[in-house]
Amino acid sequence: MHPLLRFTLDLFEPNEPLAPVQRVQPAIEVIAREPHCPPDRLDKVIAPAAFRHPRANREARLFDAVVAYEFKRGKRRTIGFSVGPDGLVVSAPKWVPLHEVDAALQEKSKWIVRKLGETRERHQRLVSNRIEWRNGTQILFLGQSVTVVLDPRHGFGAVGAELQTHLPELTLLVALPHAATPEQIRDAVQAWLMRQAKRLFIERLDHFAPQLQVKWHKLSLSNAATRWGSARTDGSIRLNWRLIHYREAIIDYVVAHELSHLRVMDHSPRFWDTVRSVMPDYAELRGQLKDDTVPRWT
Repeated sequence: MHPLLRFTLDLFEPNEPLAPVQRVQPAIEVIAREPHCPPDRLDKVIAPAAFRHPRANREARLFDAVVAYEFKRGKRRTIGFSVGPDGLVVSAPKWVPLHEVDAALQEKSKWIVRKLGETRERHQRLVSNRIEWRNGTQILFLGQSVTVVLDPRHGFGAVGAELQTHLPELTLLVALPHAATPEQIRDAVQAWLMRQAKRLFIERLDHFAPQLQVKWHKLSLSNAATRWGSARTDGSIRLNWRLIHYREAIIDYVVAHELSHLRVMDHSPRFWDTVRSVMPDYAELRGQLKDDTVPRWT
C-alpha cells in the first residue's frame, strides 16, 4: 500500500444526484490541471465522465471508469481520498508531485470506483424512498406497506388518524380534506407514527428490562439522521421514532441494545454478550438495520 494514503468515506444524506455510469476500457491515463486553472477551460480539458464531482478540476481513468474529481492541496502529511455524495475528493500535501498523486489513484482505483458505485446506489435508494405526500401514498409501518387515505368525514377523536386492518390492504385513514397540502398530510401521518412508536417502545422496554435486570426511567423520541438510539447511566433512553418503519424484530434489537448499555456503557465483548443473552440473532438484525433505508421525509 502507498505510504501516503488515507481513506475516508461519508455516505450520509446525499444532496446531489450523480451522473449515470458510462463503461470505458480500463486504462492508466490522467488528464489534469492544478486548481488555479480558470474554470472556463475545464470543460475543454475534461471529457464527460462516469463519475463527476461538481467542482472537478482533474480527471483520471480508474479501473473501468472515468472519474472527474476535486483536487486540493493543503497543509497535510498524506494523500487523502474522500468519497462522498458529490463524488471523489483528493487532497495532497503541497510538496507531493502530481505523478505521485496519479500513482496513488491507480493503486487504489478498484477501491475508489467501488465506493463511488456504492454511494450512487445509496443515493438512488434514498431518492426512490422519498415520500410524495398525497392521498393514496404508501408508507412503511412495522415493515408493512400502508396506504394513506384522506377521510374528511371522520375526526377519529383526538388522534387524527386510524389504521384499518379489515380492508383488502392496510389503510391509514387520516382526518383531512382532500384539498390538504402535502405538509398537512405529512404532519398528520408523522404525528400518528410517533404515537405508535412511543407506545410500542415503552412496551418493548418493559419486556426486555427485566430480562436484562436493568431499570429504565425516561423515554424520549429522537429524529436523528444517523443514530437509532442512545442510553444514559441515569436510565434515560432515546429512540428514533423512525424505527417504527421497521419490523418489530429490528426494533427489539435496538431496544435491547440500548438497555444493555445500562449494564455495560461501551461496545466491548461483554456488551455484545449482554445483547446476545436476550437477542441471539442480534448480528443478523443489526445487519438488516444497516442495509435497509427508511423512507425520506423531506
